[in-house]
Order: sequence, then structure tokens, then C-alpha cells
Amino acid sequence: LAQAVQGSQQRILFSSCPSLSFSAMKLNIANPAGGLQKVFEIDDDKKLLPFYDKRMSSEVSGDSLGDEFKGYIFRISGGNDKQGFPMKQGILCNHRVRLLFKKGMSCFRERRKGCRKRKSVRGCVVGPDLATLSLVISKKGEADIPGLTDDQRPRRLGPKRASNIRKLFNLEKKDDVRNFVVRRELNEKKKKAPKIQRLVTPAMLQRKRYFR
Repeated sequence: LAQAVQGSQQRILFSSCPSLSFSAMKLNIANPAGGLQKVFEIDDDKKLLPFYDKRMSSEVSGDSLGDEFKGYIFRISGGNDKQGFPMKQGILCNHRVRLLFKKGMSCFRERRKGCRKRKSVRGCVVGPDLATLSLVISKKGEADIPGLTDDQRPRRLGPKRASNIRKLFNLEKKDDVRNFVVRRELNEKKKKAPKIQRLVTPAMLQRKRYFR
């Protein structure tokens, strides 16, 4: 009976300590320059050691993940633990906490106007209890990674806001933004353009003067 109790205590100890039992972690790596992303499953705990105890938005070298990632530098953008709770920026711990959320905070969507809700989120420090870790390529390495950096997927839609269109095409104030908007082909005869937001027109200025 004493041996059975001792064995059950050991099982409880190992199951309650996440660092002792390691399961495969998924790395969701995004390449903003090419518009691609790919998921890699890492079984070896030693490959992930450089990522542990790092905070969100910090940059980590990818040399430890293998030869194909040599020279790459990744930025930690988020993740979630094995129960699906997301990491939240600004919570300086590597475990789960319950916070009171209101409108405008990340990890929360307001259902009714003015309502607040207490939710569980995970801290922004990376640990071995994560199921998925989201990374963004900050610096490209020597070799291409198949399905991630060897191809380009152009954006389906162009910018909609007037200031963003000016920034994309490096336009000046006097240039007409309407001539540079990105049009999408529906078929051979028809094209579709988005309605430009925050466009300063004579009608808008007249309305502004009238209601002033």
C-alpha cells in the first residue's frame, strides 16, 4: 500500500510539472515579404531552448532549429498553450492569469456596449507548456525554406486609405490618388476598385465649412 501511494505521488509530481514532460511544439512561421506562412513541428526540446524565457517581440536566432534555418532571425509574435489560451503582450510571466478585460484590449471582443469580462490569458514569456509559437522572419538566412521563402504570393487587394496609397506609390500631395488605386479584375471586361477612404475632395471641404 505504501509503494502504491508513493508511485501515485510520483505520477502526480511529473504530470503537474510541465518542464519534465515535453510534447512536440508547433512553430507557425510567417514570411511577410512573400506573403507565405508554414507550420513546423519540433520534437526535440533542446532545439527550442534559445526561445525559452524570451518575451513577445524579442528576436531569436534560428540556428538551433536545424541547418535549413541557419542565418535566419525570428521575431516572436505570439502563441497559445495546450488548452488554447493566447499569449498577451505586457503580462510578464510564463503561466496563465485571469484579467478583467474591457473594450480596446487585445484578446477580447466586446459583446455588449460597456461590458467587461474576466478572462484567462497566458503571459508573454515563452515556456515549454506552449502548444504553438508564432514567429515572423526578421532576417532571411542563406538557404531558401521550401514553401516559405522560395515563392511569392502577391496581395489580393491593394490599400484603400488615401494616405496608404500615397505611401505605396511614393506620391506627393498634388498627385491625384484616384489614378493610382489598385483595381482587381473580375473578368476580361470588368474591373473593380475599392472606395477610397479619407479622400479630401471639394465636396468634403464645402461640407466641413458648412457645419463648422
